[in-house]
Amino acid sequence: MGIFQPGIGEYVKELPQKSPSPLDEMEQYAAEHGFPIIGPLVGRVLQQLVVLTGAKRVFELGSGYGYSALWMARVISADGKITCTDTDPENERRAKEYFKRAGLESKLDFRCGEAIAEFEKEVGPYDLVLNDIDKEHYPATIKLVKERLRPGGVFVTDNILWSGRVLDSSPDAATAGILKFTHELYNDPGFMTSIIPLRDGISVAIKK
Repeated sequence: MGIFQPGIGEYVKELPQKSPSPLDEMEQYAAEHGFPIIGPLVGRVLQQLVVLTGAKRVFELGSGYGYSALWMARVISADGKITCTDTDPENERRAKEYFKRAGLESKLDFRCGEAIAEFEKEVGPYDLVLNDIDKEHYPATIKLVKERLRPGGVFVTDNILWSGRVLDSSPDAATAGILKFTHELYNDPGFMTSIIPLRDGISVAIKK
């Protein structure tokens, strides 16, 4: 099921200019290997949020090989740092190589480990947290992020519309995780939340 009216999705995709190197190569790698990434449309939204919040400390729950992190690293302040998490050492190696080629290796702190376990070690405060872990575990992130995000900080979560599967009458475990997370986040008085129906849908929550 598509999220957009027919034709609108393709129209939106055609708006951005070609992604700068090495982001363009990362997109090609994702396409060739079926690796899920946020894509350039959401990448630009993340850049806007980093600029708007003046973010210096960013934590990613689930980073793959650093695609979304590299979008943010391109606009983060000179003393900013993005902490990435992934369980695959090859993704860590690939991320470090891409950041080095972009001249942004000083912005990257890559933790090879399970995202929630790594985040539990942190005390914050963070300015922005990006959530893109296994969907069954989405609900567990809300309390952790609230404890580690500064007031006025932004909590972004990917795949909130899940290619329309959030409308399924018998959701699987991943979809159920997204549904539970979204309802809890929207009803949490500690956050001001909205959904942006871009690509696969992202939620943007500001900590009060």
